[in-house]
Amino acid sequence: MKNVNNWRDALVSEKATIHDAIKNLDDSKLKIISVIRSDSSFVGTITDGDIRRGLLKGLSLTDGVCLVVKKDAISVSEDTQLELVNQIMESNQISQIPIVDSKSRVVGLYEWNVSNTGKNTRENVIIIMAGGFGARLRPYTDNCPKPMLLVRNKPIIEHIILNAKSEGFYKFIITTYYLGSVIEKYFGKGGKLNVEIDYIREKKPLGTTGALGLIDSKLNEDFIVTNGDVISDVNYGDVLDFHCKNSSIATMAVRQHELRNPYGVVQIDGEDIIGFEEKPVVRSNINAGIYALSPKVMDFIEKGVYFDMPSLFENLRLQKKPIKAYFTHENWMDIGGPGDLEEANLKKK
Repeated sequence: MKNVNNWRDALVSEKATIHDAIKNLDDSKLKIISVIRSDSSFVGTITDGDIRRGLLKGLSLTDGVCLVVKKDAISVSEDTQLELVNQIMESNQISQIPIVDSKSRVVGLYEWNVSNTGKNTRENVIIIMAGGFGARLRPYTDNCPKPMLLVRNKPIIEHIILNAKSEGFYKFIITTYYLGSVIEKYFGKGGKLNVEIDYIREKKPLGTTGALGLIDSKLNEDFIVTNGDVISDVNYGDVLDFHCKNSSIATMAVRQHELRNPYGVVQIDGEDIIGFEEKPVVRSNINAGIYALSPKVMDFIEKGVYFDMPSLFENLRLQKKPIKAYFTHENWMDIGGPGDLEEANLKKK
């Protein structure tokens, strides 16, 4: 356990928005926020899970953090003995505790000092869908499959594999069709990255789900499927854990998308003007292209037939199978067009 030096980076005002809280979590990497009043007194904490539950209830990124803050959060005083702090963490199964002074002002943060080498190895397979033509990215994709386009000097697929590897995953299956030999030549069996890679070679485009029907080996564990053109900080392990905890047969990572109308909207009834709305924002939940699936879904996939992931989810919904949405707010990019590729290369990791 340690008192982290950058604890001030994890402070936000009680007047901040959920969007501000998300940015703070992304920037500080501390996995917790202490919400404070104007006099620096402690209000409560916010974690990644608190934000996800808020979004699930229909809150938007512009809503205040007061709607997701945990006001009964545990804190300790400056003079609390470390042995007692350890006991509190263990008994409450928490990894961070804010430190407050006699006036309830936040003055520090304790967290477990866990080494990355302690990460558990995950036996679950990650399947990367990489068979598409990437037509919107021509001419870049004339001789290079879209998932092999370079972002910060690495192919998109390599970013996916390295992120997953950092979480303990080491088994990968890559589905290929268009220029698949380029992918296989670069990654081989995965030895260069110290992972295991197998390939599914489509003889015709089968969609994001149809290719799963070509898997010969039996999938005994729940697994992750991700589009090969998505770069994100989404934690695959968290998606999988959420999926398993909720006994879901299929889980889709979704994120909130905001579309602002650049014009003032006039509301009318016949010829009568009955109201105005200045530059309204339409919010919707979009598919993030990352999924956790139970092996049971294989019973719903016909071999050799084109089938996409939204169709699978709709089929499961109609059959009243348990399907869930995992709300994600982490950095995320779908490399769909030249502008996306340029933006991704300008971003710092």
